Amino acid sequence: MQAMLFAAGLGTRLYPITKDRPKALAPFGNSTLLAYNLEYLSRQGIKDFVINTHHFADKINVYLEQNNFFGLNIKISHEIDLLDTAGGLAKAKDFFKDENDILLYNVDVISNIDIQVLYDFHRKNNALATLAVRKRQTSRYLLFDNNNLLVGWRNKSTGEEKWCNNPIQNTIEYAFSGIHWVNKSIFNNLKLTKQSLIPFYLNEGSKNKILAFDHSNDLWFDCGKPNSLSKAEISTFS
Repeated sequence: MQAMLFAAGLGTRLYPITKDRPKALAPFGNSTLLAYNLEYLSRQGIKDFVINTHHFADKINVYLEQNNFFGLNIKISHEIDLLDTAGGLAKAKDFFKDENDILLYNVDVISNIDIQVLYDFHRKNNALATLAVRKRQTSRYLLFDNNNLLVGWRNKSTGEEKWCNNPIQNTIEYAFSGIHWVNKSIFNNLKLTKQSLIPFYLNEGSKNKILAFDHSNDLWFDCGKPNSLSKAEISTFS
């Protein structure tokens, strides 16, 4: 199994921690977010990784070399111009020629989600993409029907909605966890342009199966801000 860690972001929400380093190298416990997630996912059977870089990319390269790449097969997809998640995945396409399915994981997410269970659910349902989601408070929600199929998106703050097809009633609101399995057929329509995967999924959801996987009972933290990074450390290591 192979994973892509999204690590190219500017990490502006983590400032001043990211004043002199990428968010992937933000301290976490006695290590970093990058090292923790590499080791966590490798314990679940993933040995091949692609990491996209942009902000302070050289520091990630040096860090990996100093740590002997943590004994893993790690490839770097460097972005001269930041491409966001959809564009970043498209740029890394050639690294996944031998893979049927790819785990996508935000480097600033900390969770105890069982990746194998998520993978089995994804494969069993023959989905283009399976998104780990939670019942949690946020301003932006993905909308699913009673069959857990993606049908839309809603911004609670502005009232804006986007739909895969026509608007429907009685949708289920979930917050996205930044963890997803995708089938390599995703590359058929993925373009090498700056774009997030969420609008891409909303477009693909009109003709492909994009599913929700509710992992609300797992631990999960978005470590994009200093206070949430501290909370994740306390919960993970206490």
